[in-house]
Amino acid sequence: MKVDVLTFGCRLNAYESEVIRREAEKAGLEALAGGAVVVNTCAVTAEAVRQARQAIRRARRENPDARIIVTGCAAQTEPATFDAMSEVDLVLGNEEKLSAHNYRALPDFGVNQFEKVRVNDIMEVRETASHMVDSIEGRARAFVQVQNGCDHRCTFCIIPYGRGNSRSVPMGAVVDQVRRLVGNGYAEVVLTGVDLTSFGADLPGAPRLGKLVRTVLREVPELRRLRLSSIDSIEADGELMRSLAEEERLMPHLHLSLQHGDDMILKRMKRRHLRADAIAFCEEVRRLRPDAVFGADIIAGFPTETEAMFENSLRIVEECGLTHLHVFPFSPREGTPAAHMPQVARERVKERAARLRAAGDGAYRRHLEALAGSRQRLLVERSGLGRTEGFTLASLDRGQPGEIVEAVVTGHDGERLTAVALKQEAA
Repeated sequence: MKVDVLTFGCRLNAYESEVIRREAEKAGLEALAGGAVVVNTCAVTAEAVRQARQAIRRARRENPDARIIVTGCAAQTEPATFDAMSEVDLVLGNEEKLSAHNYRALPDFGVNQFEKVRVNDIMEVRETASHMVDSIEGRARAFVQVQNGCDHRCTFCIIPYGRGNSRSVPMGAVVDQVRRLVGNGYAEVVLTGVDLTSFGADLPGAPRLGKLVRTVLREVPELRRLRLSSIDSIEADGELMRSLAEEERLMPHLHLSLQHGDDMILKRMKRRHLRADAIAFCEEVRRLRPDAVFGADIIAGFPTETEAMFENSLRIVEECGLTHLHVFPFSPREGTPAAHMPQVARERVKERAARLRAAGDGAYRRHLEALAGSRQRLLVERSGLGRTEGFTLASLDRGQPGEIVEAVVTGHDGERLTAVALKQEAA
């Protein structure tokens, strides 16, 4: 039998799912008569938890004899929820999921005293190890974890309680992992973490993310493309900004953790930037890298949000030039201060989220139109589909997954570019 891993949430979870697969197989879960399903959950919204519970029930229906193990951020923050599910055989915390011996806690392995829930205090974890992986199943680009946890306490966010305090992977270990993945054929690597721009604060000498980027590109010259996952713009250091200007192999797509466009709401969220900071950051990046493309996370309907406050979020889409928008209707998470603030009516939250998505869709279509006739280098994700350096999806007439193909953009269909390959670049 095999070990199936169902992954929810962020790119860090996708990376960790490869570690989970390896450790579960090392523990011997493949030898179980019914196999095993590991559900790596997300806790960022109540909807994410609901989807995980739904997936667990479906997994049990489809795999009646399998062992079902639940882990990830939702398992860490609310283990009792999954302990109460009859479909679940074992619950592991975010630290426990990364070690083979914890998967052998199942009764199948003859444990003397079975404990269904193995979730320890994540705040006690002080280091993040470099978990080497050879590949990311089903993906043309590879993720490398460089940081975990978060020291900030935004009033809406449950994630620090699922991931613990910020801790960084040493630069040498990151370089080794990138080199290993490039040696296995990956042309693009994504540096990922919970609070990526806090990288290095806990390491000797306190290197910043910009230094890590420069080091990776210098030490692994064979790497074709280096990409960053979500960043907090207020933490972007000078070396990172210079890297954007000078390093062509650092991709010009930045996904920003903006969360809102109104100063009062940003303060109530306990964010560390104001709208003027976000706008100035985007302007400076574009000055340094004219082809820069921005995505952003924005929450609609945060507690106390008035119509005027919401309008500020709508306007920041244009003022920052955002093209890849992730819109989250506010979802109160028990255990966070925002859950106890005066709430916006659910109907209004949904309506504002729809308006924000419409603004994002319009900006994205204008972005697609602006690329018509341009030449783009596309990383082929699967047959007939690739992404530009700016992370825009494109339909492509040829190319193998993992290859970088130069193409001309001939148009778009409202959702993705259409492109014709000119030639295949030498590997």
